[in-house]
Amino acid sequence: MDFGFTTAAYVVAAVLFILALGGLSGQESAKRAVWYGIVGMALAVAATLVGPGSGLWLASIILIALGGAIGYQLATKVQMTQMPELVAAMHSLVGLAAVFVGYVAHIELGRVMHMMAAMGPSLTEAGRMAMMEQQGVHGFAALLAHKSPIEQSILRVELFLGVFIGAVTFTGSVIAYGKLAGKVTSTATKLPGGHLLNASAAALSVICLIWYFNTGGLLPLFLMTLAALFIGYHLIMGIGGADMPVVVSMLNSYSGWAAAAIGFSLGNDLLIVVGALVGSSGAILSYIMCKAMNRSFVSVILGGFGATTGPAMAIEGEQIAIDSDGVAAALNEADSIIIIPGYGMAVAQAQTAVAELTRKLRAAGKTVRFAIHPVAGRLPGHMNVLLAEAKVPYDIVMEMDEINEDFPKTDVAIVIGSNDIVNPAAQDDPNSPIAGMPVLECWKAKQVFVSKRGQGTGYSGIENPLFFKENTRMFYGDAKKSLDELLPKIN
Repeated sequence: MDFGFTTAAYVVAAVLFILALGGLSGQESAKRAVWYGIVGMALAVAATLVGPGSGLWLASIILIALGGAIGYQLATKVQMTQMPELVAAMHSLVGLAAVFVGYVAHIELGRVMHMMAAMGPSLTEAGRMAMMEQQGVHGFAALLAHKSPIEQSILRVELFLGVFIGAVTFTGSVIAYGKLAGKVTSTATKLPGGHLLNASAAALSVICLIWYFNTGGLLPLFLMTLAALFIGYHLIMGIGGADMPVVVSMLNSYSGWAAAAIGFSLGNDLLIVVGALVGSSGAILSYIMCKAMNRSFVSVILGGFGATTGPAMAIEGEQIAIDSDGVAAALNEADSIIIIPGYGMAVAQAQTAVAELTRKLRAAGKTVRFAIHPVAGRLPGHMNVLLAEAKVPYDIVMEMDEINEDFPKTDVAIVIGSNDIVNPAAQDDPNSPIAGMPVLECWKAKQVFVSKRGQGTGYSGIENPLFFKENTRMFYGDAKKSLDELLPKIN
């Protein structure tokens, strides 16, 4: 059969995926970029169904329809606050799929090699293929039958790497989901032995690779899978809750490389391209976020950060509460205002109220801007999406580096549901889990109002000296209810 259509469709789909990634960099082009991705994926699935190794049409259509229905239900029911854990859960499925595909490839390769050995070396390739077709060999197994012994050995390495990365991604993503959903402790936790256990599991995996390359047996593949599952679990358990946004982007990269490795095993060029796109973009994003948090990229990969190094600095003073009348009076007198949104805003679904407050303040002639930290929320770009959803003008949404120097000239800074990204302990306390992390220096504004449910330390469990500073007032309560109460009092 001529597979020219499949090859051409893969090229078009790859271009659409690249356009989709590029378009997501701007608010104006984001919607169009999403459609590029949808069309590209639909084209890729259709081309794969009629491409090399195609078959089992009924099962394929049923599974695609089932997966689409589940995805639709999740997309319509999941709140924006649950997006980080949903993304982590999706990464786990990619990793698990890579493991399953790797094991199927191992089984099929063993079956084909056994049949080829039984036929003997005297048969020509054409005769061997004819006999295999008579015995019902088709699809992926037929593709394997065309491979030379050297290519089959290379395939072993490819599927081994695919299973390894997939297994690490699977358990790592499951633990990340648990931490983000509050079902697993958000503190950095390691078993006795720490990095030595990870190094031992990695060394065992290398030994298993050599063993598997020379024998093709199931045992080394199985032992490596167990070691990789442990590595994924232990790496992410060793990372503190304050650093989970970096973990999500890192797992995104892992899932891409797992897909690329399996693409090599299946001989699927598009899967290789898409996996490389996801893997490289996730790695770049992880690197950018590591710089934003003053973390070592290597330490992220090794899962060795997010823990305290000593007792935290003592905090003096007390949290002073303020009511909506006090906040309204300060805002009515202010000329310049900076709003800092965080995950608490998403939980309260207060973005629409924030947008309305912004509109009223700007209508009164005041300068209002938003300060966005690269790791605000629990997912890269989380706050940008929420503000765009509420139709906040994109030109007043500023990155940390663009706005940090303006706080000393600002009359009022409003913090809505943020903790770590406005925590001065990052600069003042060398024993803090976020020590050295660049933060939004909102405490330098003349007045700071913090919208917060209560006096707890929040998800990361890190106390914030900002709440105790003399120019800070705590605006306690649900963010949406507090803002709804505040809005009528803004002149």
